[in-house]
Amino acid sequence: MAYGLLLIRVVVGAQMAAHGAQKMFGWFGGGGPHGTAGFFGSLRFRLPLVLALMAALAELSGVLFAFGLVTPLAAIAIAVVMLTAIATVHGPNGYFAGNGGYEHNLGILAVAVGITAIGPGRFSLDHLIGWDGSISGLWWGVGVLGAAALISLLTVTVGRHRPAPAKTQELRRAA
Repeated sequence: MAYGLLLIRVVVGAQMAAHGAQKMFGWFGGGGPHGTAGFFGSLRFRLPLVLALMAALAELSGVLFAFGLVTPLAAIAIAVVMLTAIATVHGPNGYFAGNGGYEHNLGILAVAVGITAIGPGRFSLDHLIGWDGSISGLWWGVGVLGAAALISLLTVTVGRHRPAPAKTQELRRAA
């Protein structure tokens, strides 16, 4: 089991960290902070540059997840990003990723919460320093999911501008 947990943590953690590097540094074909901020601005987020940096840091927590260090904290960060992506980008496109849907995001979310619930495993820094037994279990998984849902909800509701009413948009176009 320990080898399987290590494989899952490393693959998902590296995947998240690579996406974070795209946002933070513009690596791997990413837009960097300003390109990401432009995208977040198009989604009506307030302070899109701040959110771009926060999203980049959250995704860079994949490094912590891969090493199994402060696993619940890294899992919350990953879960917030996935829930927010589902709510704002992928959810309206349905389930399948081929149609721009949320299936991939849901899988990553499940891994983050699941690893927290069962623990990062024997080959983790949390295990090495003796934290793995005290920061895992069903309630840790539930807590990660609950905290991430609350943070994502606040980000999506309070953190975004309301869309302009359709009638106002039509009047602006006519002018």
